[in-house]
Amino acid sequence: MDIQFYGAAKMVTGSNYLVKTEKYNILVDCGMFQGNEEMEKLNYNNFPYNPSEIDFLILTHAHIDHSGRIPKLVKDGFRGRIITTNATYDLCKIMLKDSAKIQESDVEWENRKRQRAGKKPIEPLYTMKDAENSLKYFEPYFIDQKIKINDNIQIRFKDAGHILGSAILELWVREVNEEVKVVFSGDLGMPGRPIINSPDYIDEADYLVIESTYGDTIHESYEESTEKLIDIINKTVLRGGTVIIPSFAVGRTQELIYKLNKYYEYNPEVEEYMKVPIYIDSPMAVDATEAFKRNSSSFNDEARALILKGDNPFQFSNLRYIKSQEESMALNKYTFPKVIISSSGMATAGRIRHHLKHNLWDEKNSLVFVGYQAEGTLGRILLDGKRQVKILGEEIHVRAQIYDIKGFSGHADQNMLLDWINKFKKKPKKIFVVHGEEEPANALSTLIRHLYKIETIIPNINDSFSIAKNEVELTKGIEILPEMLREDIENELKTAYNQFEALINKSSEMVDDKLLTKKYDEIKNRLIDLQHRLMDLNIIVGK
Repeated sequence: MDIQFYGAAKMVTGSNYLVKTEKYNILVDCGMFQGNEEMEKLNYNNFPYNPSEIDFLILTHAHIDHSGRIPKLVKDGFRGRIITTNATYDLCKIMLKDSAKIQESDVEWENRKRQRAGKKPIEPLYTMKDAENSLKYFEPYFIDQKIKINDNIQIRFKDAGHILGSAILELWVREVNEEVKVVFSGDLGMPGRPIINSPDYIDEADYLVIESTYGDTIHESYEESTEKLIDIINKTVLRGGTVIIPSFAVGRTQELIYKLNKYYEYNPEVEEYMKVPIYIDSPMAVDATEAFKRNSSSFNDEARALILKGDNPFQFSNLRYIKSQEESMALNKYTFPKVIISSSGMATAGRIRHHLKHNLWDEKNSLVFVGYQAEGTLGRILLDGKRQVKILGEEIHVRAQIYDIKGFSGHADQNMLLDWINKFKKKPKKIFVVHGEEEPANALSTLIRHLYKIETIIPNINDSFSIAKNEVELTKGIEILPEMLREDIENELKTAYNQFEALINKSSEMVDDKLLTKKYDEIKNRLIDLQHRLMDLNIIVGK
């Protein structure tokens, strides 16, 4: 089996890994490169493999740096299965279409310039039609369901705690009667974040591919970051300014809404005059918030409890959702204090650039970054302290106060990444460190080798590694007896039906031992499906 790295190697964006077995070609993620002009040109290159020869694409989550080239992959000949989680599929229906809209709009603008200069027109990376066509190949599953792809390949998604639907991938590949397990961390989140669950831990792996976005950083606490944000908002409002927050439309924006809802709705010390208008100016963020509501069965306990009490955590009195371009433009015509949360999160495109153009020059205003800023992006340039920037063809002098609140990051920090590795009961033989610039990747790699005595590899783009069969340590797994299986399934039943004790008492009569041993994964998958359906029913009743 070979693992080939075609993105997110010594960089954060463009996640794309190819696992080649004797019979099958499996892609893990197919993301877009983001950053400076040279980086984004990589998106237009031909894939380093034949898309028509890819059997499966396994998608860890919906963020564009993991999913953004899927329509191009299909356009170029892919006709396999795209396997992902239900929530990721719902979000991709929004994000891939939005990405296509940006591609078409950017090319239309560029072609007008080319026409005036007598140059040939160019084609978009993909169109809205391409994006819609790619969605036909998606095959969604729930977290924790074990999926038998075929006789040689099985996978399971575990909760990565990064955004809604984000997954850690467990991949089992059987070749010549030997099974190798490779785990892809995807983008890991931090524990104790709003709305979504904390990341799951994994028991064992032969090989691990782990992200390292913040491999050299320790985040401040989420609560401390929330207090900082509220303080920045209040100080800016009191001096009559506007707070601009570039935010990823999926994940970060919903978390900010959730925390601001708790502050303004449940804090009796907030005077009415301090309830500054909060504008969510991103059509995609508005649509994504609706997708969050449809997947509330995947929320953490606190968020579900709020919903069941009848509180919509994505709505409060001073929150306004903006969809039309006219409303967006109007926000910059009025000087009253306000907060504008708009995408894109790295200020590379979208309405945020208009808000920056109209607000960066005024020292009363504040610009708050709440997520990672890749090299070469406008966000990174501003964070690095440049005082003169060109936005939409106009030179802007930067006078606004600029803040970087890292505690809001959806990515695990160094401590969390090390703790996550430490929780493996059977440690991997080798760990591939990806999805990080060189400094954080090197820092994390050094600590892994020092603490756990595990060999680490930081691949370059296009590197290929062969996992030889004789390097795989074969150990006989624990034999799971029917009694143990029965206990596991009964525990699942208690989680799903804690008010139906009578049904649990009858569970021992549901299947005989032989059937239970043979159909364990199938039965457990059905229980997971029922558990999500029950939560949906509870939400309907709660309304």
